[in-house]
Amino acid sequence: MPVTPATAADVLRGRDPEVAALVDAEQDRQASTLQLIAAENFTSAAVLAALGSPLANKYAEGYPGARHHGGCDVVDAAERLAIDRATTLFGADHANVQPHSGSTAVLAAYAALLRPGDTVLALGLSHGGHLTHGSPANFSGRWFDFVPYGLDPATGLVDHAQVRSLARTYRPKAIVCGSIAYPRHLDHAFFREVADETGAYLIADAAHPIGLVAGGAAPSPVPYADIVCATTHKVLRGPRGGMILCGADLAGRVDRAVFPFTQAGAQMNAVAAKAVAFGEAATPEFAAYTRQVVANARVLAARLAEEGLTVVTGGTDTHLITADPAPLGTDGRTARARLAAAGIVLDCCALPHTGGPDTAEADVRGLRLGTAAVTTQGMAEKEMVRIAVLLAGVLRGDLDARRARDDVRELAGEFPPGPR
Repeated sequence: MPVTPATAADVLRGRDPEVAALVDAEQDRQASTLQLIAAENFTSAAVLAALGSPLANKYAEGYPGARHHGGCDVVDAAERLAIDRATTLFGADHANVQPHSGSTAVLAAYAALLRPGDTVLALGLSHGGHLTHGSPANFSGRWFDFVPYGLDPATGLVDHAQVRSLARTYRPKAIVCGSIAYPRHLDHAFFREVADETGAYLIADAAHPIGLVAGGAAPSPVPYADIVCATTHKVLRGPRGGMILCGADLAGRVDRAVFPFTQAGAQMNAVAAKAVAFGEAATPEFAAYTRQVVANARVLAARLAEEGLTVVTGGTDTHLITADPAPLGTDGRTARARLAAAGIVLDCCALPHTGGPDTAEADVRGLRLGTAAVTTQGMAEKEMVRIAVLLAGVLRGDLDARRARDDVRELAGEFPPGPR
């Protein structure tokens, strides 16, 4: 029987009422609030069914045809299916679908190409770089010498001149292009040119845009990068997990970096769920979904600007929006808490060029929000305007939390969680 949130709770009620209550509570939270976290989405019932399938019982260290455990014929087929669908969907020579997360995918990419102490050029953390792009609290900042590049203070776009200058000066072993808060398309051809000029590998961290890439709503890094790291959730709408795409020349190094170097047994239920998600992402319906995600984000960004927030780069090309709520008299962390009380769930984030040190934790004056989940629910441009008005009204103090919460619950009730 496929396991949906409802049936999972039904099974649990007779076995573990405490956990069942938590499942019910989370289902209610998702159904009665607006999910604007840029890294979240709703999976299909088919993805959830694969996650809750008997494949969860199988231990399968290694790769298809070369496992360290017996009885792997079925899961071998499942993994091969996921690999075939991923390589077809993204036009890659090779895919590794075993990483447990986007961060472990990045770790494996570094392990495949680098040695401790190597120099890496990546977007600075205060400008939207990820923890795996050199945070001192993360393995990346402890093992490698990261040199940060930044955004142009006038435009908010990647400073290409600075990237080229730093690459020529430091001659990094690898250049990372990717961000958790950059709303525009990255110029992968430019990064490839700089990498070739300076003898560096190019690693694309495409955790956020990979779902848009799958639907044809964003340019693909695959033809340009030596290795592409990604998540399978976010816009891609699959299970929480990671994957790596690369050319045939690096396939062996990537596979050895995932297993046995960075992790052991694959989660075969998650691998099967990734196969389901890749299959769904290859459909015309998913392509239309990604186009609507971007259309919604552009409308939401424009209306937030009209309501008085400062939208970084003046808009977005993707599902993601970064905005400064300071003109409405608040900072990111305070704004997030006030919006949460009203049932509007989003993140705060660092804003570039605010004078703090280059760490992701240094400055959380901004807001980061995305349209992947609400678009999955079936919301369109009209609803984005309603959301922007509600959000700004709460931050300005025009709407108290209780009244706003009622409005949010009404809007969310019109669009139940999950793909339409």
